[in-house]
Amino acid sequence: MTTPDRQLALVTGASSGIGYELARQFAQHGFDVVVTAEDEELASAAESLREYGGQVIAVRADLTRYDEVERLWTETVAVGRPLDAVAVNAGVGVGGEFARGTSLEAELGLIELNVVSSVHLAKRAVAAMTSRGAGRILFTSSIAALMPGPFEAVYAASKAFLHSFAEALRSELKDSGVTVTSLMPGPTDTEFFERAGMQDTKVGAGPKDDPAEVARQGFDALMKGDDKVIAGSFTNKVQGVASRIAPDRAKAAMHRRMAEPGSGDASGDEE
Repeated sequence: MTTPDRQLALVTGASSGIGYELARQFAQHGFDVVVTAEDEELASAAESLREYGGQVIAVRADLTRYDEVERLWTETVAVGRPLDAVAVNAGVGVGGEFARGTSLEAELGLIELNVVSSVHLAKRAVAAMTSRGAGRILFTSSIAALMPGPFEAVYAASKAFLHSFAEALRSELKDSGVTVTSLMPGPTDTEFFERAGMQDTKVGAGPKDDPAEVARQGFDALMKGDDKVIAGSFTNKVQGVASRIAPDRAKAAMHRRMAEPGSGDASGDEE
């Protein structure tokens, strides 16, 4: 049962991976949660989150569609309580050579989910939170936001957009009572690389971070009101520091070695 003293959080992409673990962090810390994802696994994810004793409202939605984002927001408002936090986490990757190895349809779908739906949902959440003078927003960006991303060109650009968007909103909202945090994980042990078709790459076959630990670091940064957190391993944090001084050409070459098809053993798995 929900109680008036429990805060309310909304988490997108919450059926698995980092999104599920973010929702679990909220539930463990006394929040009621609205969770959303497109796939049918959302129902079982929501059921497991109910074990923490709060209200869990599952809204299955395809956030690449404008009307579905609006429906998600309407159902969140219908809970009848202020939205205290939102984790804009839903995202997808597309790997391969842009010239002839990837599908335009898939890449436009990526932009709709990673970029367009994030702006759409943020527009609704920011308006509600600033009217109230309180709220927390987390965007799941990526360490890939800090470099050009050969063989993940559209994905890396989408994450760079999210990171820049988060930092800009944070500045705009600095006196509003609303904080904005950018979560920047590295390779994480989820279904990301399988779904992106990148299992045969070095990054797809290489070591991965625990999504539960990534989500814990993201949640902690959100609750502290930090501007960003490079989550996961020490290697990710070193890469984040190095990216400040390395030229784009060098960063692109490094990413190319990690993401080029056929560069790694077929195994593996962000978002």
